[in-house]
Amino acid sequence: MNNNLQIGNLGEIKLIKLIEELILKKTGKELLRDDSFFFEFKNEKSNRNIVINSDMLVYTTDVPPLMSSYQIGRKSVVMNVSDLLVKGVRPRGLIISFGLPKELKLQYFMDLVNGIIDCSMIYDMDYIGGDLNETKELIINPMVFGFKNPSAIVHRKGIKVGDILIANNKFGLTGVGFDILLNKRGDLKDFPNYKKSIMSILEPQIAGIEAIILSERRVATSSIDSSDGLSKSLQDLMFSNPNVGFEIDFNANLIEKEAFQYSNEFNVSLEDLVFNGGEEFIHLFTIDPKDFTIAQNEIQSKNGQIFRIGKVISEENIFIVKEGERKEIKSYGFEHFSKKG
Repeated sequence: MNNNLQIGNLGEIKLIKLIEELILKKTGKELLRDDSFFFEFKNEKSNRNIVINSDMLVYTTDVPPLMSSYQIGRKSVVMNVSDLLVKGVRPRGLIISFGLPKELKLQYFMDLVNGIIDCSMIYDMDYIGGDLNETKELIINPMVFGFKNPSAIVHRKGIKVGDILIANNKFGLTGVGFDILLNKRGDLKDFPNYKKSIMSILEPQIAGIEAIILSERRVATSSIDSSDGLSKSLQDLMFSNPNVGFEIDFNANLIEKEAFQYSNEFNVSLEDLVFNGGEEFIHLFTIDPKDFTIAQNEIQSKNGQIFRIGKVISEENIFIVKEGERKEIKSYGFEHFSKKG
């Protein structure tokens, strides 16, 4: 393949054919060619709802420095799968529409599609089809869907005062990663001690077993994906549940080791790294305290994890408790791809 060949030299029909060949080679399944797309409900019970999510990836706002085309394709799927999993829904199918500049190199596009296909295979999704269009910049608009008994879907609304707040991972890695990549314009060679943080941006990971178990056991009273940042996600939960707030324990249950280390080494606010990082794709849940231990034991038996990071309170504010002192959080996140003033 000519590495300098641009997709504008091929046209839509040939590009679709290349996508079809990649899907068939990797999955053994054929791309649907029709005016609409169809998915067989052969293994689905009649009392299940279809659950859909679509989050668009736009190159200028969603792609940080150093991210490869393969990683871009992968991220476009991850950001959609996470929103489905946190509701307790296993993704089943994927439809993707592309907006592509005609100057885009063909090899770049093929690597991007490979990232999409590989990620869809990890989560056992069928890549069904999509659309291609010419745009000024790269845009990827996936739609993922799954099926769930409506009584087992975990919504944002349902929180009760006294519930505990839990997460399936710790915070701070993406705050460190974004500071390195965006503000310091660094890379792995410059910051070898922060590989985990940098890779959390370039190759974000998501786990879903926690949400699946909590939803099947009907013990989660709410859930949300933290991709907009911890503080913004907590604010969104408060918006869906008036007259409640959160008290967060600012300790090792909440914070990743690299965030502690980076904050100390470079004199960066640890609170900022933890609460305003964003794009962690960590899943937050509220749960009745009496259900926590049983849920934690079952989740750990399936190689998952949950951490108790705070509790629901009757005050409509977000507080952190740090070394015995209680302080209100005022910041509710920031735009990732702009430097702070």
